[in-house]
Amino acid sequence: MQKLPIGIQSFEKIRTGDYLYIDKTKQIYDLVNSAGYFFLSRPRRFGKSLLISTLKELFLGNKELFKGLFIEDKIEWKKYSVVHLDFAKSNYKKLGLELAIKERLQHQASLYEIELIKETISSQLEELIRKLKGKYNQQVVLLIDEYDKPIIDFLGEETIHIAEENRDIMKDFYSPIKSLDDELEFFFLTGVSRFSKVSIFSDLNHLNDISIDDNFSTLVGYTQKELELHFEEYINKLSKKYKLEKEETLSNLKSWYNGYSWTGEERLYNPFSVMSALQKSNFDNYWFTTGTPTFLVKLMREERYYDMDNTIMDLQTLSSFDITNMQPVTVLFQTGYLTLIEEKRMNVYKLGYPNREVKNSMLNMLLNSYTHNKEGFAIPLAIQIEEAFVAQDFEALFVYFDSLFAKIPYQIFEQYKESYYHSVIFLTLELLGFYIDSEVSTSRGRIDAVVKTEDAIFILEFKVNGTAEDAIKQIKEKGYADKYKSEQKKKNQKGKQIYLIGVAFKDKSIDKYLIEELE
Repeated sequence: MQKLPIGIQSFEKIRTGDYLYIDKTKQIYDLVNSAGYFFLSRPRRFGKSLLISTLKELFLGNKELFKGLFIEDKIEWKKYSVVHLDFAKSNYKKLGLELAIKERLQHQASLYEIELIKETISSQLEELIRKLKGKYNQQVVLLIDEYDKPIIDFLGEETIHIAEENRDIMKDFYSPIKSLDDELEFFFLTGVSRFSKVSIFSDLNHLNDISIDDNFSTLVGYTQKELELHFEEYINKLSKKYKLEKEETLSNLKSWYNGYSWTGEERLYNPFSVMSALQKSNFDNYWFTTGTPTFLVKLMREERYYDMDNTIMDLQTLSSFDITNMQPVTVLFQTGYLTLIEEKRMNVYKLGYPNREVKNSMLNMLLNSYTHNKEGFAIPLAIQIEEAFVAQDFEALFVYFDSLFAKIPYQIFEQYKESYYHSVIFLTLELLGFYIDSEVSTSRGRIDAVVKTEDAIFILEFKVNGTAEDAIKQIKEKGYADKYKSEQKKKNQKGKQIYLIGVAFKDKSIDKYLIEELE
């Protein structure tokens, strides 16, 4: 089996080191054939840096690295000067952004034995490009990777001023590019976020954003066809470990790691996650644990945003990131925690979690945050609740529910009241759905849930401003149990017991609960 290039961002290393490479050069051919200035936004660990490295080797004329690939005999191989700036590797946290950029520009200049004498970063960039064009009498290729990292890294409340300063520095840095049309053969820029053109790229009005372009929707990430074609040996190995049929393994891989879409149609795998699962022969959360920003979870808690499935949003809002007025849905979409599910009407989309890995991890992190508990609280609690339902141990069940609210500061309840109860209960029952058949719904100030085990069905109604008696009464009057009566256990027959459960909250704890078995 060829080795899996997990975390390897060098095209040269992959092609010379017996690593598996999924041929994306058909779309790269379409891209470079178009010429111009391009921008691509994708979540972290999705293959952006490998794409940049591939473009670099292509424009350096290293044809031997492309042997056997689509593009090998499709272009006239020329050698260009390539300026490659990777902000993920720049030392901006220690030096400050301006000095870090100068350091990277000086390094690029030294590769071509060029001396930079200008003072500002914008003038140095212009100087480097013009001198390269003059020295080799050929246009230059400019590749910039992770352009937004010096901004994203400082989006926390205490460092937002640095993010704003770095945004302004970036705007100045990119300003001369508009005057370098004659010098540039190709310009490609990648990042996670799509800041509004006004904030950073006001001078680059001809920047072609291909982030939501059908023609390049699979430029990075793996399609279902690519997975099944190129990873067959690893898939068989995974099937053997879990004693599954191949189709079952593929279904599990799809559920865990597929689902990303920037068109609402073609679904993609996160390369880092699916390769990690295949390499380790284990279904687990890989991508989420490698860098979820704390500012994002805090933003969601502050905005009371927790029910992310079935969100409706227009494309314009999704496409513009403003650090002074961050919209949770926009941030979640651009960073990969939400994806396009379907187009409801022109440029209006339904969004949701892309897959199990992201949903499970996000619910876990949000529940820890909402309940003011440390990492490691939510999932064990969900399993305890599941076990209590299975055992029909109601006393233990409501001790566990009570523990959800123990560490939440009282002033938060005073400020948010009913909505905070709703958020915590909703997140708990959604997370429970990974371990047991659980459905939860909210509407007009109420929350209800249905939990199924092998032997029973539990219909729950939660009340914040009301009594447990009110909750039971509502379950009966609204007929919530009616659709489950066909599964109900009858005398001397197989079936499930149905329980109606009314729960009333008061002052950070359960005031009372009532349980009735449906006759």
